[in-house]
Amino acid sequence: MTESGIPSRKKRLEFLMALSLVAGVLWTVVSRVPSAVGAPLSNTPSPREGFLAPDFTLDTLDGGKVALSELRGKVVVVNFWATWCLPCREETPALEKSYEQYKGSNVVILGVNLTDQDSMREVDSFVQEFGLTYPILLDRDGRVSYLYQVKGLPTTFFINRDGIIRTVLVGGPMSETFIRSKIEALLKEVP
Repeated sequence: MTESGIPSRKKRLEFLMALSLVAGVLWTVVSRVPSAVGAPLSNTPSPREGFLAPDFTLDTLDGGKVALSELRGKVVVVNFWATWCLPCREETPALEKSYEQYKGSNVVILGVNLTDQDSMREVDSFVQEFGLTYPILLDRDGRVSYLYQVKGLPTTFFINRDGIIRTVLVGGPMSETFIRSKIEALLKEVP
């Protein structure tokens, strides 16, 4: 301090610099972004092309259960959808036709309904309206759509017989030709 009781200019500058440093550190801690986009959630594999598809078990609309890991050895198409999604409605007939075509082979099509964003009454009505025969899985708490980092609907994962994701398609609607071409490519892969 100077004789007049006012801190020196140098002391004020040091105080402001220290205050700025503390404020910067606090801002960095408070505004930090969680893990990088696309980073695996805990120890689960990343839901991206070339990675092992994260395992899940969900209830089916007809009261059964399906575990993805139990379908190893088969080509699997996992389609995330909701009844209110217009592109989902448009691609559903193509998924059903593809399911009917490959029903006796080593191909499984799974429709994962985001039931946490839908109602069971609407899901039942949707299945009836389109005459769906492929398994409809119920993601009641959104856990599986979170695990697969679903950002838009529909989102479809084409998984090979080894459980590796080969194609991820966000958006739609997919055509029957597109679905079949992806399935055929997976069937041609050497196991």
